[in-house]
Amino acid sequence: MRRRRRWFLPESPDVLAMLRDQAAITLEGLDALVAWAGGDADAVDRLRQAEHRADDRKRELREALGVAFTTPLEPEDIYELSRGLDRVLNGAKNAVREAEVMETAPDPAMAEMAAELVAGAQELAAALTALGRDAALATEAATRAAKSQSRLEHVYRRAMSALITVDDLRQIAAKRELYRRLARTSDDLREVAERVWYSVLKEG
Repeated sequence: MRRRRRWFLPESPDVLAMLRDQAAITLEGLDALVAWAGGDADAVDRLRQAEHRADDRKRELREALGVAFTTPLEPEDIYELSRGLDRVLNGAKNAVREAEVMETAPDPAMAEMAAELVAGAQELAAALTALGRDAALATEAATRAAKSQSRLEHVYRRAMSALITVDDLRQIAAKRELYRRLARTSDDLREVAERVWYSVLKEG
């Protein structure tokens, strides 16, 4: 009896689903940042746990990219989007860590900046949900994410200007560093939005 030959298709893991999962965890972490900035000390643990979970998703995604036969976007773009999300969440975690080291409590300006980071992350999550399905929706959400970070920049400038009235040099140095850390995290988030635009442009 002739044995039937079986054909197997190359592995094609859903890398965009993995990327969206990482974005959702990143949003959870930034929600915890907002809670911390509002005075919830327990939120620090939630932020760190989210960062560890996001790292796991990032590693899984990179492994999947290595074996995927085809991907809905260029592997480089998926990799860079994942790397950008990782930098955003690391920035949030490092801001909290630096605040602890410098024994500096969050202030209203930090709370405002954290809220804008969450607003941007929500739009990024929407952009990644649409990515590969609806180019127009993806770019619109990415544009809203970038605009939210322009608002953060205004908060940053206002907060830095207000430091002129502070007499405590230690507080000035600490808050200036924390404001800058959050502003750099905002820049990282904006870069993810720009990568969404670039990915859509290449696929168009």
